[in-house]
Order: sequence, then C-alpha cells, then structure tokens
Amino acid sequence: MKRDPERNRARSCRIAAMSRIGGTQPGTPRLALPALELLRRTAGSPRDLATKIARLARTLRALADHDALDARLSRLVALGHVERAPTRLQLVVGSIDMLRFWIEPAARDYYARRGIGFGLHQVLRVLDDPASMVDPTGFLVDRDVIIGHLMQVVHANPAYDLQLLESHEDGLEALERQVRAMLDGTHPRARSIGAIVEEPDYHARLLEYVRAFRDDPRAAHAPVRENVVASDHFRRIEQTFGTLPGAMRYFARLPTTALGAARHLLTVREFPKENF
Repeated sequence: MKRDPERNRARSCRIAAMSRIGGTQPGTPRLALPALELLRRTAGSPRDLATKIARLARTLRALADHDALDARLSRLVALGHVERAPTRLQLVVGSIDMLRFWIEPAARDYYARRGIGFGLHQVLRVLDDPASMVDPTGFLVDRDVIIGHLMQVVHANPAYDLQLLESHEDGLEALERQVRAMLDGTHPRARSIGAIVEEPDYHARLLEYVRAFRDDPRAAHAPVRENVVASDHFRRIEQTFGTLPGAMRYFARLPTTALGAARHLLTVREFPKENF
C-alpha cells in the first residue's frame, strides 16, 4: 500500500516543530514509529504477556492485604515521609482526588501540548505493564512496578516515587541500576519502554536526579515536567501531590466516614484552594 506523501510531510513538520519548542526530537520511537509497531513493542511476546498478567494478579491480590499496607505506611512514617498515616478510606478518596485533580489533567495537558494522543499513550502503558495502573499511591505494588512506571512515563515530578522507593529495601539502588540499563539499552524492557517515553533525554535527567537524591534527598532538585513549570494552576497542585509528604498530608485531612467521603467526591469538583 502506498504511503500518503502529504501525510508523511505533515508528520515530519510536526516532529520538527516539537523539536524546536523543546518537544520530542526526531528519532524517538514514540513519535517515529507507526502506532501498530508501538503496540507490538509494548505488548511484547506471549511469554512477556503471561508475565505481565501474573504480575497484575499479584498486585490485585495485594490490594486486599491490610497487613502489607500497614507495614508500608509504618515504614514511611519511620522515614519521615508520612506524618500521620491516613485511614484506608482516606487513601481511597485521596487516590481519586490525586487522579482527577493532578495525574490525569496534568498528563492530558502535557500530551496536548506535544500533539500526542493521550488515548494511545494509555493503551501503550497498559500493554507495557498493566500492574502499574492499579494503585495510584504505589503503596501495594512491587518495587519493580514502581521503577518501571518511573521509566515509562515522563513524570510531572518524580520526587513522590523516589520517596516511596525508600520504603523498599535497595529501592533507590535498584532504580539507579535499571535507569542505567535503560540508557545502555540492556534493560529487558528497553524496547517496550522506549516505545512509550516521548523525551529522548528523560532517562538521563532521571538518572541525574536519582544520583543527587541518593546523595542528599533534601538538596536534590526534582526535574519537574515542563508543562507544570509553565502553569500556575499545575504548580499549585504539584506542591501538594508532587511529593509523598505533601500528598499524605492532603489524604490525612480527608473525611473519615463513608458519608463524608461520598459528600466530598460528589461536591468537590476542583482542587481546593485551601487544603481543608
């Protein structure tokens, strides 16, 4: 089948324009390859799919493991990332708020600015690792699920995830090792993750931040995503949800009863100007 030269020319112009404004550069698989090839790469082999389904099943079972959640929260309190552990209901409501006020709208804005389809991006993420989509807080997923999520998505602010990884034994060390492998092209998921990430220098920036964070977490400057930096609205929300302590303070202020939680979800339609 012949390719449409006008369509190809328009695509080339769009990629070049993105490069000029700081967007994804030509040659990045996410933009350079057709959608079908991206889907193939993220889906992987039948063995890869079986591994992903097994990991998803483990994650779903973990959602009902109250002891594991208590242990994770206790560890985060001991590390100083959580001042007061939120209740399970507060975690549920907080996760919903974080998704609807921060993660989803900030991501939509980012991809719209870059001319990238948000729907396809989500499909690619699910195919790459469905377990990473289950728990927005990351409290009940494996260490490597958090690391994979960090590497597959250009984060608005990766500080939250690095702080969360501190609660896993050798979490930050494993993150640094796997990001180096991504840069070397030796990571087992390099082909799949490479089909999702839009910015060719993202992993290099992430590695620099990981090393600085391991050296001195308080002095390390997180690489906040460009669309957040450019928006007063998202910068304000990032101050709450961009870090684990900020997010948990917000969660701990949410209603503690089912009626209060329902009222909050039904009546609070935008990020509160004041955190209650």
